Amino acid sequence: MGLQAAATTSYWSCFHSSSHSTTYLKPQNLPLKTPSRKYIIHHHAFKFNTTKTRASLDEKDQTAPTTVFVQDELPNRETEEGVKVLKNAARTRKVATKEVLSALYVIEKAKIDPSGFLDTLGGSKSPGRTWMLIFTAEKRYESGRYFPLTAVQRFDAAGRKIENGVFLGPIGFLTFEGRFSWKNRVLAFIFERIRIKFGLLNPLEISLGQKIGREPNTKDPFFVWFYVDEEIAVARGKSGGTAFWVRCHQVFMS
Repeated sequence: MGLQAAATTSYWSCFHSSSHSTTYLKPQNLPLKTPSRKYIIHHHAFKFNTTKTRASLDEKDQTAPTTVFVQDELPNRETEEGVKVLKNAARTRKVATKEVLSALYVIEKAKIDPSGFLDTLGGSKSPGRTWMLIFTAEKRYESGRYFPLTAVQRFDAAGRKIENGVFLGPIGFLTFEGRFSWKNRVLAFIFERIRIKFGLLNPLEISLGQKIGREPNTKDPFFVWFYVDEEIAVARGKSGGTAFWVRCHQVFMS
């Protein structure tokens, strides 16, 4: 039986404070449990920290536990705890790097059923859903870091469109826009144009000259998705690095 997650939708701000390395949450808090089980990854032993961390909320705390269903009891517990660790990391940006790497590894090895991933990732109608990049890991989970900038991706499942942007507040933004295809858990994409904005100037749009109508495939950039629920998503890129995102409010500008 494949794994499926049932989680209460939680909306996050797409902006974080670089001075405090904090991601702001709206409006719900997920009570995250931290396991004491050890995991071994490429000869590195990682143990999840048992210190409880809470985030500042805009509204009163609510109970919204994450539930992961699986036939085998042991992978169920490990994967559920891994998901909780990532959600705590997205909320606080204070979870230790080794703990995040361990959680990513556990989630990848769980081989979760991807049948509902695309609908959750890109929504049922345009313009889709937006996700902020939280953490990137190198190949084989040897190292990783919290992403220091506000990088947001929009996936539109209905229109098969993708938009990837880096936002620098009043300084401006840079976005790449294009199309994607989906097969099983693989999302291949092509960027067709770039949009650049500096300060109060109007955005500048540059075509990348892609052939109209060409279906993206695995010769193009792609993501292999390991986990997607209403709050976080985990995937590996073509280069071999793994990352996770948190769902957030849309910040793309016209």
